[in-house]
Amino acid sequence: MKTVKTDYLVVGAGASGMAFTDTLIDESDADVVMVDRRANPGGHWNDAYPFVRLHQPSAVYGVNSRQLGNDTIDEVGPNAGFYERATGAEICGYYRRVLDEELLGSGQVRFFGMSNYIGPNAGRYRFESRLTGETTGVQVRRRIVDATYVESSIPATHTPPFEADPDVRLVTPNELVELTDPAEGFTVIGAGKTSMDTCGWLLNHGVPPAEIRWIRPHDPWTLPRRHMQTLELVPWLMEWVSLRTEAAAKAEDVPDFFRRLEASGLVVPLDPEIEPETYRGAILSQDERNDLRQIRNVIRKGYVQRLDDDRIVLDDGTVPTDPQHVHVDCTAHGVKTPPTRPVFEPARIALQYIETPVSFSAAIIAYIEATRNDDAEKNRLCPPTSFPSDAEDMIRYTLVGQRARAAWREEPDIQDWLQHCRIGFVQGIDDHFDDPRMQDALERIDEHREPAIANLERLKELAESSTS
Repeated sequence: MKTVKTDYLVVGAGASGMAFTDTLIDESDADVVMVDRRANPGGHWNDAYPFVRLHQPSAVYGVNSRQLGNDTIDEVGPNAGFYERATGAEICGYYRRVLDEELLGSGQVRFFGMSNYIGPNAGRYRFESRLTGETTGVQVRRRIVDATYVESSIPATHTPPFEADPDVRLVTPNELVELTDPAEGFTVIGAGKTSMDTCGWLLNHGVPPAEIRWIRPHDPWTLPRRHMQTLELVPWLMEWVSLRTEAAAKAEDVPDFFRRLEASGLVVPLDPEIEPETYRGAILSQDERNDLRQIRNVIRKGYVQRLDDDRIVLDDGTVPTDPQHVHVDCTAHGVKTPPTRPVFEPARIALQYIETPVSFSAAIIAYIEATRNDDAEKNRLCPPTSFPSDAEDMIRYTLVGQRARAAWREEPDIQDWLQHCRIGFVQGIDDHFDDPRMQDALERIDEHREPAIANLERLKELAESSTS
Protein backbone atom coordinates (compact mmCIF):
# COMPACT_ATOMS: atom_id res chain seq x y z
CA MET A 1 0.00 0.00 0.00
CA LYS A 2 1.34 3.40 -1.01
CA THR A 3 1.84 5.80 1.90
CA VAL A 4 2.01 9.58 2.12
CA LYS A 5 3.06 11.66 5.11
CA THR A 6 1.54 14.96 6.15
CA ASP A 7 0.87 17.27 9.10
CA TYR A 8 -2.88 17.46 8.54
CA LEU A 9 -5.28 15.16 6.68
CA VAL A 10 -8.37 17.20 5.75
CA VAL A 11 -11.35 15.00 4.86
CA GLY A 12 -13.70 16.97 2.67
CA ALA A 13 -13.01 19.83 0.25
CA GLY A 14 -16.29 21.69 0.65
CA ALA A 15 -16.74 25.18 2.09
CA SER A 16 -15.40 24.16 5.52
CA GLY A 17 -12.41 22.14 4.35
CA MET A 18 -11.33 24.77 1.84
CA ALA A 19 -11.63 27.69 4.29
CA PHE A 20 -9.79 25.78 7.02
CA THR A 21 -6.92 24.74 4.75
CA ASP A 22 -6.58 28.20 3.22
CA THR A 23 -6.19 29.89 6.62
CA LEU A 24 -3.99 27.13 8.06
CA ILE A 25 -1.37 27.39 5.34
CA ASP A 26 -1.51 31.18 5.50
CA GLU A 27 -0.82 31.14 9.25
CA SER A 28 1.71 28.27 9.34
CA ASP A 29 4.10 26.19 7.27
CA ALA A 30 1.95 23.07 7.70
CA ASP A 31 1.77 20.38 5.04
CA VAL A 32 -1.80 19.32 4.19
CA VAL A 33 -3.35 16.38 2.34
CA MET A 34 -6.97 16.93 1.24
CA VAL A 35 -9.25 14.03 0.32
CA ASP A 36 -12.68 14.33 -1.28
CA ARG A 37 -15.04 11.87 -2.94
CA ARG A 38 -15.75 14.34 -5.73
CA ALA A 39 -13.42 15.23 -8.57
CA ASN A 40 -13.60 18.94 -7.78
CA PRO A 41 -13.62 21.02 -4.58
CA GLY A 42 -16.73 22.84 -3.47
CA GLY A 43 -18.67 20.07 -1.75
CA HIS A 44 -22.44 20.21 -2.19
CA TRP A 45 -22.19 23.14 -4.62
CA ASN A 46 -21.20 20.59 -7.27
CA ASP A 47 -24.65 18.97 -6.91
CA ALA A 48 -26.79 22.04 -6.22
CA TYR A 49 -29.79 23.00 -8.35
CA PRO A 50 -28.84 25.32 -11.21
CA PHE A 51 -30.83 28.35 -10.03
CA VAL A 52 -29.28 28.41 -6.56
CA ARG A 53 -27.50 31.51 -5.29
CA LEU A 54 -25.78 32.36 -2.03
CA HIS A 55 -28.03 33.52 0.80
CA GLN A 56 -25.45 36.06 1.89
CA PRO A 57 -23.17 38.40 -0.06
CA SER A 58 -20.33 36.89 -2.05
CA ALA A 59 -18.09 39.32 -0.16
CA VAL A 60 -18.21 37.10 2.95
CA TYR A 61 -18.12 33.66 1.38
CA GLY A 62 -15.36 31.32 0.28
CA VAL A 63 -11.82 31.46 1.63
CA ASN A 64 -9.95 34.28 3.29
CA SER A 65 -7.16 34.63 0.73
CA ARG A 66 -9.23 35.14 -2.44
CA GLN A 67 -12.13 37.42 -3.27
CA LEU A 68 -15.35 35.91 -4.59
CA GLY A 69 -16.97 38.24 -7.10
CA ASN A 70 -16.28 41.97 -7.32
CA ASP A 71 -17.64 43.24 -3.97
CA THR A 72 -20.15 45.34 -5.86
CA ILE A 73 -23.72 46.33 -5.01
CA ASP A 74 -26.32 45.23 -7.56
CA GLU A 75 -28.17 48.11 -9.19
CA VAL A 76 -31.00 46.23 -10.90
CA GLY A 77 -33.03 43.07 -10.36
CA PRO A 78 -34.40 41.44 -7.20
CA ASN A 79 -31.08 41.98 -5.39
CA ALA A 80 -30.84 45.70 -6.21
CA GLY A 81 -29.28 47.70 -3.40
CA PHE A 82 -27.49 44.72 -1.89
CA TYR A 83 -24.09 43.12 -2.38
CA GLU A 84 -23.90 40.61 -5.22
CA ARG A 85 -24.61 36.92 -4.56
CA ALA A 86 -22.75 34.30 -6.56
CA THR A 87 -24.50 31.52 -8.47
CA GLY A 88 -23.69 27.88 -7.85
CA ALA A 89 -21.67 27.70 -11.07
CA GLU A 90 -19.64 30.76 -10.07
CA ILE A 91 -18.90 29.22 -6.67
CA CYS A 92 -17.73 25.93 -8.19
CA GLY A 93 -15.39 27.79 -10.56
CA TYR A 94 -14.13 29.90 -7.66
CA TYR A 95 -13.22 26.88 -5.55
CA ARG A 96 -11.43 25.24 -8.46
CA ARG A 97 -9.28 28.36 -8.89
CA VAL A 98 -8.64 28.53 -5.14
CA LEU A 99 -7.47 24.92 -5.14
CA ASP A 100 -5.27 25.24 -8.21
CA GLU A 101 -3.80 28.68 -7.62
CA GLU A 102 -3.85 29.24 -3.86
CA LEU A 103 -3.67 25.83 -2.19
CA LEU A 104 -1.79 23.65 -4.66
CA GLY A 105 0.15 26.71 -5.77
CA SER A 106 1.49 27.15 -2.24
CA GLY A 107 3.37 23.85 -2.38
CA GLN A 108 1.91 22.99 1.04
CA VAL A 109 -1.21 21.14 -0.16
CA ARG A 110 -1.86 17.92 -2.04
CA PHE A 111 -5.37 17.10 -3.26
CA PHE A 112 -6.75 13.60 -3.87
CA GLY A 113 -10.14 13.86 -5.56
CA MET A 114 -12.42 10.95 -6.46
CA SER A 115 -11.28 9.27 -3.25
CA ASN A 116 -13.23 7.81 -0.35
CA TYR A 117 -11.82 8.21 3.14
CA ILE A 118 -12.01 4.79 4.82
CA GLY A 119 -10.51 5.48 8.19
CA PRO A 120 -7.56 4.28 10.22
CA ASN A 121 -5.93 0.87 10.16
CA ALA A 122 -2.95 -0.16 12.28
CA GLY A 123 -2.28 3.44 13.22
CA ARG A 124 -2.56 4.77 9.66
CA TYR A 125 -5.38 6.60 7.99
CA ARG A 126 -6.45 5.44 4.55
CA PHE A 127 -8.34 6.55 1.49
CA GLU A 128 -9.32 4.64 -1.62
CA SER A 129 -9.50 5.82 -5.23
CA ARG A 130 -13.04 5.59 -6.58
CA LEU A 131 -11.57 5.03 -10.04
CA THR A 132 -8.91 2.39 -9.50
CA GLY A 133 -9.66 1.00 -6.05
CA GLU A 134 -6.08 1.70 -5.02
CA THR A 135 -5.68 2.30 -1.28
CA THR A 136 -3.32 4.94 0.05
CA GLY A 137 -2.15 5.13 3.66
CA VAL A 138 -1.58 8.47 5.36
CA GLN A 139 0.78 9.02 8.26
CA VAL A 140 -0.55 12.11 10.06
CA ARG A 141 1.95 13.97 12.19
CA ARG A 142 -0.52 16.35 13.85
CA ARG A 143 -4.24 15.96 13.25
CA ILE A 144 -6.97 14.62 11.01
CA VAL A 145 -9.54 17.34 10.20
CA ASP A 146 -13.14 16.19 9.71
CA ALA A 147 -14.70 18.71 7.34
CA THR A 148 -17.77 16.51 6.78
CA TYR A 149 -19.20 16.54 10.31
CA VAL A 150 -21.86 19.12 9.38
CA GLU A 151 -21.94 18.27 5.68
CA SER A 152 -24.94 19.58 3.75
CA SER A 153 -27.81 17.40 2.59
CA ILE A 154 -29.42 18.58 -0.67
CA PRO A 155 -32.31 17.30 -2.82
CA ALA A 156 -30.15 15.92 -5.63
CA THR A 157 -28.31 13.51 -3.35
CA HIS A 158 -30.76 12.60 -0.59
CA THR A 159 -33.53 10.01 -0.38
CA PRO A 160 -37.03 11.46 0.11
CA PRO A 161 -38.47 10.64 3.56
CA PHE A 162 -41.77 9.45 2.02
CA GLU A 163 -42.97 6.77 -0.35
CA ALA A 164 -44.03 7.62 -3.90
CA ASP A 165 -46.12 5.65 -6.39
CA PRO A 166 -44.19 4.92 -9.63
CA ASP A 167 -46.76 6.91 -11.63
CA VAL A 168 -46.23 10.09 -9.59
CA ARG A 169 -44.23 12.85 -11.27
CA LEU A 170 -41.71 13.47 -8.48
CA VAL A 171 -38.63 15.55 -9.29
CA THR A 172 -35.80 17.36 -7.55
CA PRO A 173 -35.20 21.08 -8.16
CA ASN A 174 -32.31 19.98 -10.42
CA GLU A 175 -34.70 17.95 -12.56
CA LEU A 176 -37.35 20.68 -12.55
CA VAL A 177 -35.38 22.75 -15.05
CA GLU A 178 -35.23 19.77 -17.43
CA LEU A 179 -38.99 19.16 -17.75
CA THR A 180 -40.14 18.73 -21.34
CA ASP A 181 -43.87 18.07 -20.84
CA PRO A 182 -46.18 20.73 -19.40
CA ALA A 183 -47.58 20.12 -15.93
CA GLU A 184 -51.13 20.60 -14.72
CA GLY A 185 -49.80 22.22 -11.58
CA PHE A 186 -46.88 22.09 -9.17
CA THR A 187 -46.62 20.96 -5.56
CA VAL A 188 -43.52 22.11 -3.73
CA ILE A 189 -42.77 19.98 -0.66
CA GLY A 190 -40.73 21.56 2.14
CA ALA A 191 -40.45 24.80 4.09
CA GLY A 192 -36.75 25.68 3.85
CA LYS A 193 -34.74 27.96 1.59
CA THR A 194 -34.70 25.37 -1.21
CA SER A 195 -38.48 25.39 -1.35
CA MET A 196 -38.47 29.21 -1.33
CA ASP A 197 -35.99 29.27 -4.20
CA THR A 198 -38.06 26.71 -6.11
CA CYS A 199 -41.32 28.61 -5.67
CA GLY A 200 -39.57 31.82 -6.70
CA TRP A 201 -38.11 30.14 -9.79
CA LEU A 202 -41.55 28.87 -10.84
CA LEU A 203 -43.10 32.31 -10.39
CA ASN A 204 -40.26 33.99 -12.31
CA HIS A 205 -40.80 31.56 -15.19
CA GLY A 206 -44.43 32.44 -15.63
CA VAL A 207 -46.23 29.83 -13.54
CA PRO A 208 -49.33 31.52 -12.08
CA PRO A 209 -49.42 31.52 -8.26
CA ALA A 210 -52.74 29.66 -8.36
CA GLU A 211 -51.03 26.71 -10.06
CA ILE A 212 -48.48 26.30 -7.26
CA ARG A 213 -49.33 24.34 -4.14
CA TRP A 214 -46.87 24.57 -1.24
CA ILE A 215 -46.72 21.92 1.48
CA ARG A 216 -45.21 23.57 4.56
CA PRO A 217 -45.30 21.39 7.71
CA HIS A 218 -44.14 24.37 9.77
CA ASP A 219 -43.90 28.04 8.85
CA PRO A 220 -40.44 29.64 9.06
CA TRP A 221 -39.00 32.87 10.31
CA THR A 222 -36.90 34.62 7.69
CA LEU A 223 -34.12 37.20 7.89
CA PRO A 224 -34.28 40.55 6.05
CA ARG A 225 -31.62 40.76 3.36
CA ARG A 226 -31.04 44.46 3.95
CA HIS A 227 -29.57 43.71 7.39
CA MET A 228 -27.33 40.85 6.22
CA GLN A 229 -24.82 43.10 4.47
CA THR A 230 -21.16 43.96 4.89
CA LEU A 231 -18.41 46.35 3.72
CA GLU A 232 -20.00 49.73 2.95
CA LEU A 233 -23.35 48.51 4.26
CA VAL A 234 -21.99 47.00 7.49
CA PRO A 235 -23.75 49.62 9.69
CA TRP A 236 -27.04 47.89 8.77
CA LEU A 237 -25.63 44.58 10.01
CA MET A 238 -24.31 46.09 13.24
CA GLU A 239 -27.70 47.66 13.88
CA TRP A 240 -29.19 44.17 13.51
CA VAL A 241 -26.61 42.70 15.90
CA SER A 242 -27.17 45.44 18.46
CA LEU A 243 -30.96 45.15 18.43
CA ARG A 244 -30.69 41.35 18.70
CA THR A 245 -28.36 41.80 21.69
CA GLU A 246 -30.85 44.14 23.34
CA ALA A 247 -33.70 41.69 22.71
CA ALA A 248 -31.61 38.88 24.18
CA ALA A 249 -30.96 40.95 27.30
CA LYS A 250 -34.61 41.86 27.90
CA ALA A 251 -36.63 38.86 26.69
CA GLU A 252 -38.80 37.18 29.31
CA ASP A 253 -39.01 33.87 27.46
CA VAL A 254 -38.39 32.40 24.00
CA PRO A 255 -41.63 33.67 22.41
CA ASP A 256 -40.94 37.12 23.84
CA PHE A 257 -37.45 37.05 22.33
CA PHE A 258 -38.91 36.50 18.86
CA ARG A 259 -41.65 39.07 19.44
CA ARG A 260 -38.95 41.63 20.19
CA LEU A 261 -36.94 40.58 17.14
CA GLU A 262 -40.01 40.86 14.93
CA ALA A 263 -40.98 44.24 16.36
CA SER A 264 -37.52 45.56 15.42
CA GLY A 265 -37.71 44.06 11.93
CA LEU A 266 -34.88 41.62 12.65
CA VAL A 267 -36.91 38.54 11.74
CA VAL A 268 -39.95 38.40 9.47
CA PRO A 269 -42.59 35.65 9.20
CA LEU A 270 -42.96 34.23 5.73
CA ASP A 271 -46.73 34.44 6.17
CA PRO A 272 -47.71 37.41 8.36
CA GLU A 273 -50.90 35.61 9.41
CA ILE A 274 -49.14 32.48 10.74
CA GLU A 275 -46.93 32.27 13.84
CA PRO A 276 -43.64 30.68 12.69
CA GLU A 277 -42.25 27.61 14.44
CA THR A 278 -38.95 27.08 12.65
CA TYR A 279 -35.79 29.11 12.15
CA ARG A 280 -33.21 28.01 9.58
CA GLY A 281 -31.68 31.37 8.75
CA ALA A 282 -33.28 31.84 5.32
CA ILE A 283 -32.48 35.33 3.99
CA LEU A 284 -35.02 37.09 1.77
CA SER A 285 -35.49 40.56 0.40
CA GLN A 286 -38.92 42.11 0.85
CA ASP A 287 -39.58 41.73 -2.88
CA GLU A 288 -38.79 38.01 -2.70
CA ARG A 289 -41.03 37.64 0.32
CA ASN A 290 -43.88 39.49 -1.41
CA ASP A 291 -43.56 37.20 -4.44
CA LEU A 292 -43.77 34.08 -2.27
CA ARG A 293 -46.81 35.44 -0.46
CA GLN A 294 -48.71 35.34 -3.77
CA ILE A 295 -48.90 31.56 -3.32
CA ARG A 296 -52.05 31.18 -1.25
CA ASN A 297 -52.55 27.42 -1.59
CA VAL A 298 -50.38 26.43 1.37
CA ILE A 299 -50.97 22.98 2.87
CA ARG A 300 -50.35 22.79 6.61
CA LYS A 301 -51.21 19.19 7.46
CA GLY A 302 -47.87 17.97 8.70
CA TYR A 303 -45.25 16.00 6.82
CA VAL A 304 -45.83 14.00 3.64
CA GLN A 305 -46.05 10.26 4.33
CA ARG A 306 -46.86 8.98 0.85
CA LEU A 307 -47.51 10.19 -2.69
CA ASP A 308 -50.17 8.12 -4.44
CA ASP A 309 -51.17 8.72 -8.04
CA ASP A 310 -54.43 10.36 -6.90
CA ARG A 311 -53.69 11.75 -3.43
CA ILE A 312 -51.00 12.99 -1.08
CA VAL A 313 -51.09 11.40 2.36
CA LEU A 314 -49.90 13.68 5.16
CA ASP A 315 -49.70 13.41 8.95
CA ASP A 316 -53.04 15.11 9.39
CA GLY A 317 -55.04 14.26 6.28
CA THR A 318 -54.89 13.98 2.52
CA VAL A 319 -55.07 16.26 -0.50
CA PRO A 320 -55.88 15.22 -4.07
CA THR A 321 -53.34 15.03 -6.88
CA ASP A 322 -53.02 13.41 -10.31
CA PRO A 323 -50.31 11.89 -12.58
CA GLN A 324 -49.93 15.12 -14.59
CA HIS A 325 -49.13 17.16 -11.50
CA VAL A 326 -45.40 17.75 -10.80
CA HIS A 327 -44.22 17.31 -7.23
CA VAL A 328 -40.90 18.91 -6.29
CA ASP A 329 -39.01 17.37 -3.37
CA CYS A 330 -37.36 20.09 -1.28
CA THR A 331 -37.22 18.10 1.96
CA ALA A 332 -33.45 17.65 2.28
CA HIS A 333 -32.29 19.01 5.63
CA GLY A 334 -29.65 21.34 4.21
CA VAL A 335 -27.16 21.70 7.05
CA LYS A 336 -26.93 18.61 9.22
CA THR A 337 -27.40 19.08 12.97
CA PRO A 338 -25.38 16.31 14.64
CA PRO A 339 -24.60 16.56 18.35
CA THR A 340 -21.85 19.05 19.07
CA ARG A 341 -18.50 17.72 20.18
CA PRO A 342 -15.27 19.47 21.16
CA VAL A 343 -13.71 21.04 18.08
CA PHE A 344 -10.22 20.08 19.23
CA GLU A 345 -9.57 16.54 20.41
CA PRO A 346 -6.33 14.53 20.53
CA ALA A 347 -5.22 14.01 16.93
CA ARG A 348 -8.57 15.32 15.58
CA ILE A 349 -10.39 18.51 14.66
CA ALA A 350 -14.13 18.38 13.99
CA LEU A 351 -15.15 21.48 12.00
CA GLN A 352 -18.45 22.85 13.27
CA TYR A 353 -20.43 26.07 13.42
CA ILE A 354 -19.34 28.79 15.80
CA GLU A 355 -20.97 31.55 13.79
CA THR A 356 -22.28 31.84 10.26
CA PRO A 357 -21.17 31.46 7.59
CA VAL A 358 -19.64 28.02 8.07
CA SER A 359 -16.58 29.07 6.06
CA PHE A 360 -15.87 31.76 8.68
CA SER A 361 -16.14 29.22 11.49
CA ALA A 362 -13.68 26.92 9.72
CA ALA A 363 -11.25 29.77 9.10
CA ILE A 364 -11.15 30.96 12.71
CA ILE A 365 -10.73 27.35 13.89
CA ALA A 366 -7.69 27.14 11.61
CA TYR A 367 -6.33 30.41 12.95
CA ILE A 368 -6.70 29.19 16.54
CA GLU A 369 -5.05 25.86 15.64
CA ALA A 370 -2.08 27.66 14.12
CA THR A 371 -1.58 30.19 16.92
CA ARG A 372 -2.35 28.31 20.16
CA ASN A 373 -0.83 25.20 21.72
CA ASP A 374 -3.23 24.10 24.44
CA ASP A 375 -6.39 22.24 23.37
CA ALA A 376 -8.38 23.44 26.38
CA GLU A 377 -7.63 27.03 25.41
CA LYS A 378 -8.46 26.32 21.79
CA ASN A 379 -11.83 24.84 22.75
CA ARG A 380 -12.56 27.82 25.00
CA LEU A 381 -12.05 30.11 22.02
CA CYS A 382 -14.03 27.87 19.64
CA PRO A 383 -17.27 26.81 21.36
CA PRO A 384 -19.23 24.73 18.82
CA THR A 385 -22.93 24.93 18.11
CA SER A 386 -25.28 23.20 15.72
CA PHE A 387 -27.23 25.15 13.11
CA PRO A 388 -30.68 26.10 14.44
CA SER A 389 -33.81 24.37 13.23
CA ASP A 390 -36.50 25.78 15.51
CA ALA A 391 -37.09 28.92 17.50
CA GLU A 392 -35.67 27.51 20.74
CA ASP A 393 -32.47 26.50 18.91
CA MET A 394 -31.96 30.17 18.12
CA ILE A 395 -31.42 30.86 21.83
CA ARG A 396 -28.59 28.35 22.06
CA TYR A 397 -27.10 29.47 18.76
CA THR A 398 -27.13 33.12 19.79
CA LEU A 399 -25.67 32.30 23.21
CA VAL A 400 -22.72 30.39 21.75
CA GLY A 401 -21.97 33.24 19.36
CA GLN A 402 -22.09 35.76 22.21
CA ARG A 403 -19.74 33.62 24.31
CA ALA A 404 -17.28 33.26 21.46
CA ARG A 405 -17.23 36.98 20.71
CA ALA A 406 -16.72 37.73 24.41
CA ALA A 407 -13.70 35.41 24.47
CA TRP A 408 -12.27 36.86 21.26
CA ARG A 409 -12.49 40.43 22.59
CA GLU A 410 -9.85 39.55 25.19
CA GLU A 411 -7.35 38.37 22.53
CA PRO A 412 -5.69 41.27 20.64
CA ASP A 413 -4.35 39.06 17.84
CA ILE A 414 -7.79 37.59 17.20
CA GLN A 415 -9.32 41.06 17.12
CA ASP A 416 -6.75 42.11 14.53
CA TRP A 417 -7.38 38.97 12.49
CA LEU A 418 -11.13 39.54 12.57
CA GLN A 419 -10.71 43.09 11.29
CA HIS A 420 -8.92 41.76 8.23
CA CYS A 421 -10.85 38.51 7.75
CA ARG A 422 -12.53 38.68 4.33
CA ILE A 423 -15.17 36.09 5.19
CA GLY A 424 -16.24 37.69 8.46
CA PHE A 425 -19.34 39.86 8.24
CA VAL A 426 -17.85 42.53 10.50
CA GLN A 427 -14.72 43.13 8.47
CA GLY A 428 -13.79 46.78 8.31
CA ILE A 429 -16.20 48.10 10.93
CA ASP A 430 -13.44 50.48 12.08
CA ASP A 431 -13.90 52.34 8.79
CA HIS A 432 -17.48 53.30 9.74
CA PHE A 433 -17.19 54.66 13.24
CA ASP A 434 -18.35 58.08 12.01
CA ASP A 435 -21.69 56.65 10.83
CA PRO A 436 -24.39 57.56 13.39
CA ARG A 437 -26.06 54.19 12.87
CA MET A 438 -22.77 52.47 13.70
CA GLN A 439 -22.22 54.63 16.79
CA ASP A 440 -25.72 53.85 18.10
CA ALA A 441 -25.24 50.15 17.40
CA LEU A 442 -21.91 49.90 19.21
CA GLU A 443 -23.25 51.80 22.23
CA ARG A 444 -26.25 49.46 22.36
CA ILE A 445 -24.01 46.40 22.13
CA ASP A 446 -21.77 47.66 24.95
CA GLU A 447 -24.78 48.34 27.15
CA HIS A 448 -26.51 44.99 26.65
CA ARG A 449 -23.68 42.55 25.94
CA GLU A 450 -23.21 41.07 29.43
CA PRO A 451 -26.92 41.13 30.39
CA ALA A 452 -27.66 39.36 27.09
CA ILE A 453 -25.30 36.47 27.87
CA ALA A 454 -26.73 36.08 31.36
CA ASN A 455 -30.32 36.18 30.14
CA LEU A 456 -29.66 33.80 27.25
CA GLU A 457 -28.28 31.33 29.79
CA ARG A 458 -31.55 31.62 31.69
CA LEU A 459 -33.66 31.28 28.53
CA LYS A 460 -31.67 28.24 27.46
CA GLU A 461 -32.28 26.54 30.80
CA LEU A 462 -35.96 27.52 30.61
CA ALA A 463 -36.29 26.02 27.13
CA GLU A 464 -34.50 22.83 28.12
CA SER A 465 -36.66 22.35 31.22
CA SER A 466 -39.85 22.78 29.18
CA THR A 467 -38.85 19.99 26.77
CA SER A 468 -37.43 17.55 29.33
